[in-house]
Amino acid sequence: MSGSLLAPGAILALWTLVMLSWAGVTRFQAFSKVGIDLKAAPPGGRGVDLEGVLPPETNWKSHNYTHLCEQPTIFYAVIVFLQLSGGNTDLTRGLAWAYVVLRIVHSLWQSTVNRIPVRFAIFFLATLCLLVLAVLAVIATLG
Repeated sequence: MSGSLLAPGAILALWTLVMLSWAGVTRFQAFSKVGIDLKAAPPGGRGVDLEGVLPPETNWKSHNYTHLCEQPTIFYAVIVFLQLSGGNTDLTRGLAWAYVVLRIVHSLWQSTVNRIPVRFAIFFLATLCLLVLAVLAVIATLG
């Protein structure tokens, strides 16, 4: 594993683009099945307009991509704060990698099985990692 605290962030950024690709491919494949012609789509359409039109399993990938553009933005800032303030330690690297692994597992679960109790447990564990990282970032930046 890299000694850089930024490596987990780079991996999560790449994973987010993988999820974007998976969501796009899945949606475009579903369009023809439900009779959507993009050339005839009204101006200003958004992904949310496809809820109830495309099968839920198709939309799950897009939901997860949206989630990867939400809470992980805090993660990116926190690891930069830690890196710049001398908070790059074995503990913070371990928590950062745990966060990324949990977010990838969360993505795979939400995009395929999507049972809420398990999805919530994975999300909760990732959030705990992020919370500890954020507290450590505050300590490092004030220190």
